[in-house]
Amino acid sequence: MTHRHWHILGAGAVGCLFAHAMAGASIPCTLIRKHTAQSHCLLHVQNHAGESRVKIPCETAAQSTPVEYLLVTTKAYDVEIALRSIRHRLAENASVLLLVNGMGLAEQAATLLPDKRIFCGITTEGAYRRGPLDICHAGHGITRIGGLQTEAEPDWFAPWRALHLQCQWEKQIGAALWHKLAINCAINPLTAVHGCRNGELGKNAKLWAEVETLCDEIATVSTALGYTQTANTIVEDVARVIRDTADNRSSMLQDVQACRQTEIDFITGYLVSRATAMNLPVPHNETLLRRISDDNT
Repeated sequence: MTHRHWHILGAGAVGCLFAHAMAGASIPCTLIRKHTAQSHCLLHVQNHAGESRVKIPCETAAQSTPVEYLLVTTKAYDVEIALRSIRHRLAENASVLLLVNGMGLAEQAATLLPDKRIFCGITTEGAYRRGPLDICHAGHGITRIGGLQTEAEPDWFAPWRALHLQCQWEKQIGAALWHKLAINCAINPLTAVHGCRNGELGKNAKLWAEVETLCDEIATVSTALGYTQTANTIVEDVARVIRDTADNRSSMLQDVQACRQTEIDFITGYLVSRATAMNLPVPHNETLLRRISDDNT
């Protein structure tokens, strides 16, 4: 089987994790970095089985070689500028896969790249960066990928099933994206505001009451948008994620503690915008959005 050559835009934890996995499955890939003086870079990945290093070709977006398959793993607020930086290289029938937190980004990409095939993904792989090109793969999860314009599985997806990361095709990617957003809305902002790990939200009665209040609002919006499954199971699903990731520090908490910009506008901000458009009150989500947004300024 001839594998497609993927360019990975975003050299953070997720981008490096997938570059490492592709190299292990003999899928050609190139890591696109903001600055590089070398044609190859050395990825260092640590997991429960030990450590490994793999050499990956690397480029900057400014180079001119064509890109046919692009995986975007930047922060949500960097997606637009990142796509603008590389769109001059995208082939006529290029496929662009967004593996990024939050929602609203696929529509953004479709507007910016109207003639390209846009795909979206969500992942529960646990990975964090220890340093440049140095990551820890802390826990295995599932990556779900689907098409913005079609439910049909594209021919490029088959090799992804050979990755040591579990990848599956999702016909209803919109519902999957919303479900993950809903869970993130109930967990991430609270951990950021209270400076706690995920598990504290389930152990502390006061914090759990806040979670339930958020879930009530999220369920109302989910029902109005037609995501009834999420509406019916949001409390149980959030409780399970809190248990399963009890020791985790959410990415939003890490960003706040490091005084970095957060992705709140693409998570809680997206939910609030949909609620506002339907005249649905979501005061607790709005309060968290304002508080974290103010901390970002």
